[in-house]
Amino acid sequence: MCVNATTCRCLPGFSSLSGVLFTNLSEICDDINECGPPATVSCGKFADCQNTDGSYYCTCIPGYELVSGGATFRNESENTCQDVEECKQNPKICKSRSICINTQGSYTCKCQPGFELNPKDPKQCTGPAVLGLVSIPGMGKLLTEAPLALESEKQDVLHETHKRFLRNVSSVLLSDVISAFMSSNATQNLHSPVTFVFKHSVRQSWQEILCVYWEHDQNGCGGHWATKGCRMVSARDTSTTCQCTHLSSFAVLMASYSVQEEDPVLAVITYVGLSLSLLCLFLAAVTFRLCKTIQNISTSLHLQLSLCLFLAHLLFLTAIDRTEIKVLCAAIAGTLRYLYLASFTWMLLEGLHLFLTARNLMVVNYASVNRFMKKFMFPVGYGVPAVIVAISAASRPDLYGTAAYCWLHTEKGLIWGFLGPVCAIFSVNIVFFLMALWYLKNKLSSLNSDVSTIHNTRMLTFKATTQVVILGCTWCLGILQVGPGAQIMAYLFTIINSLQGVFIFLVYCLLNQQVREQYGRWYKRVRKLGAESESHTLSSRVISDASKPSMVRLQILPFTN
Repeated sequence: MCVNATTCRCLPGFSSLSGVLFTNLSEICDDINECGPPATVSCGKFADCQNTDGSYYCTCIPGYELVSGGATFRNESENTCQDVEECKQNPKICKSRSICINTQGSYTCKCQPGFELNPKDPKQCTGPAVLGLVSIPGMGKLLTEAPLALESEKQDVLHETHKRFLRNVSSVLLSDVISAFMSSNATQNLHSPVTFVFKHSVRQSWQEILCVYWEHDQNGCGGHWATKGCRMVSARDTSTTCQCTHLSSFAVLMASYSVQEEDPVLAVITYVGLSLSLLCLFLAAVTFRLCKTIQNISTSLHLQLSLCLFLAHLLFLTAIDRTEIKVLCAAIAGTLRYLYLASFTWMLLEGLHLFLTARNLMVVNYASVNRFMKKFMFPVGYGVPAVIVAISAASRPDLYGTAAYCWLHTEKGLIWGFLGPVCAIFSVNIVFFLMALWYLKNKLSSLNSDVSTIHNTRMLTFKATTQVVILGCTWCLGILQVGPGAQIMAYLFTIINSLQGVFIFLVYCLLNQQVREQYGRWYKRVRKLGAESESHTLSSRVISDASKPSMVRLQILPFTN
């Protein structure tokens, strides 16, 4: 507002940089914040100051109100803020079984004696309730054909576990049906799960234990067994412990699987192929041990690999389905895992030795390579698999041996304790193979190499290629048995891997010139010994015949007389 010809004044509640009065027309009057800081007014106890444009007002803090019933006031002398008794104004502010207690500016809901607050709802009190369990023997017969609704996770597990071995899936009630009820309505999403222990008859093999409850349809006319909210804690031969987070009608259900008859073609391929491999692995081991002309580090590696595969195939053929005794089955599974892991470890050492040989551009018995391999191959080849199996067996011995085969539980993650090292070894062998080929390519491209060196280099190249295919790529077919081409991959995997011993004998024995020459010498020696034995037999027969009197003469003499 204008005071005179040269001076202006800010309105109440506003001020300029020069103060309330100013002469410079470019100055602006800004709002004064009376509520501070620093505060220039006081609203008093249990009240807050609220600034406005050019003014302010006071209000009572939450939980308090003016005695007059008004909403605002201007100064402390008008402050009549008093506590609001929420319990009187809203008697139903606290739920049943609770008492409302007014506090300074607020209120508290306290449960009546014998009840306690629900952790999920502080206004809800829970307390003693009637709990009932009703067992109806024979109800299982009425619900035998009821459908089963599995959670997606359990459905995937059952499918992956049994898809190779099982055919028909049916659900059978193993226990009586138990109905659990409570007088309280809070029977869903319980804060703590309810534990049920079901007694039942001895379960058989090929039976998956499931803790289920009866879920009614929306129309109430039917229902199905479901697993959502229920889990199996432990299972024994005659009892099962379940936990559920709701109340309903519960039972122990067996997902009973009828064993699928094995594909006769795959069975024949497996037994014939492994039998041939056992024979060839035995002949290869004998050759590597007795053929003096090929004795070197490479032969030692071939020998250990052949022995591990021979024992693994033999145990697989004779004991893979010996599931009658659980302890024995677990021991078989652990031994099989160790032998196959040892085989893969020796495959890794084969790839390492081939790479070191190619890198040094020398023949297999290069001195530095020999010293290195002699020092580390046995501790690594047999020690590393032993450590892996010992640690897993000590931590989870129950995961060795399944209901169908003496092998690892595929649905509990332990199978990757076998597939993991296999994939790692295969990957490392691929790297060794590529690096070895790079060194061998440079050697072959050298114009100064003599005929012998070129021949040895070509042999190493052939061995490197054969080794990565036989000892690596073939096992990848087992991982690829998924999707529509799973059956084709199963046939390829069975054919190639069952004949792995035949391939080893073919590549490392029959295609080796030194071994063939040794076989020729052994064959000649055997023929010579056979000829000498036959000659000795004929000579003995002639001498024996000459020493005997003639029967004809003995018969004629009486007539002559």
